[in-house]
Amino acid sequence: MPFLLVRLLNLRPRVHALLLIGAAIFFVVVGGLVFATTQHLPVTTGWYWAITTATTVGYGDVTPKNASGRFVASVVMLTTIPLLAAAFAVVAGSAVARGVRRLLEMEARFPEGSYLLVLGMHPAVSVVLQELEHAGGAAVLIADVEPSAVPRHVHFIKGDPTSEDTLALGRPATAARVLIAAESDGDVLVTAVLVHQEAPDVPITALVSSRRLIPALKDLGVVQVLSPDDLAGHAVAKGLEAPHAGELLMRLVSGEDYRLAEHQVEAGESPRPLSSVRAERHELILGVVQGSSVSLGVSDDPQVRPGDYLLILEPDGHHGPTRRTAPESP
Repeated sequence: MPFLLVRLLNLRPRVHALLLIGAAIFFVVVGGLVFATTQHLPVTTGWYWAITTATTVGYGDVTPKNASGRFVASVVMLTTIPLLAAAFAVVAGSAVARGVRRLLEMEARFPEGSYLLVLGMHPAVSVVLQELEHAGGAAVLIADVEPSAVPRHVHFIKGDPTSEDTLALGRPATAARVLIAAESDGDVLVTAVLVHQEAPDVPITALVSSRRLIPALKDLGVVQVLSPDDLAGHAVAKGLEAPHAGELLMRLVSGEDYRLAEHQVEAGESPRPLSSVRAERHELILGVVQGSSVSLGVSDDPQVRPGDYLLILEPDGHHGPTRRTAPESP
C-alpha cells in the first residue's frame, strides 16, 4: 500500500503522505507496546489492539482495564485516526487533480513529429522553451521539478534525466535534437554518456559551467557545448565597449519579427569569397559556418564552398531553400 501511494503522488504530496503514514505507524507501534505493558498482555496483542483502534474497526475483544490503559487508548485514537485520514485525503486529492488535468487536457501530449528533448532544468531552459513555443516547435522536458514550473505546451516527464529508465521515457532516438541542461557539470557528463548510448546519431547540445569539460563532451559526440555564463559575460563586455552593443546582441537573440537561420550552400556552386556572396544576396549574412568554426568575414574574407552554411538574419516566417537543423561534427 505505501508503494502504491508513492506511485500516485508527485514529490510534494508524496512527502506529506509518507510523513503522515510514518507518524501513524510510530504511534501504533509505541501505543501497542505501552498498552500491552499497562494491561499485562503480550506485545503482539497490544499491537493487534492498536491496529484495530487506528483503523476504527474496534472489535472489542481487547479493551483497557484500568486508567493507564484508557489513557493510552485515548492517545492512540487522537493521533493515529486523524493521521491516517489525512494521508488518504492527500492521496485522494492528488488522484482527483490528475484526473481533472487529463479531462481538461492540461497535460501536453507526447509530440508526434519533430521535437527537442531537454534534459534538466538549467535556469536558461525556461527562455529556450519560450523561444521554441514562439517558433512553433515542440519540446519534451525531463527534469526533477514541480509540474507547475513547466510551460503547458511542453510534454513534461518528472524524474532524474541521469536515470536510464527515466531517459528512455523521452525517446531520445526519435528526437530531432537533445539539449542537456543539468544544474551541475557532473550530471551533464553522465547524461551525455547515456544519451550517446541510446541515440548515437542524434545531435546533442550541452550547457556547462566549466569549459574544461568541452573536450570530454566532444569525445562523447556532443556537437555543441555552450556556457551561459561565458555568453552573458561576453555580452556585458561588448556592451561596455560600445554603448548600444548590448542592446544589439539582445535584439539579435530575442527579436520576435526575425530570426537567425543557417542555409546550406548548394552543391555545384564554385568556391567564392564571402564578400561576393554578401553582394549577390539580399539577406543579411552574418557569417559562414565551416565545419565546427564560424567566420564573420571581418578580419578575413573566407572562401564559401559547397556544404558550408551561411548564418543569416531573416524575417520570421521566411523559409529558405535549405535550412540547417543541427551543426555538423568536425
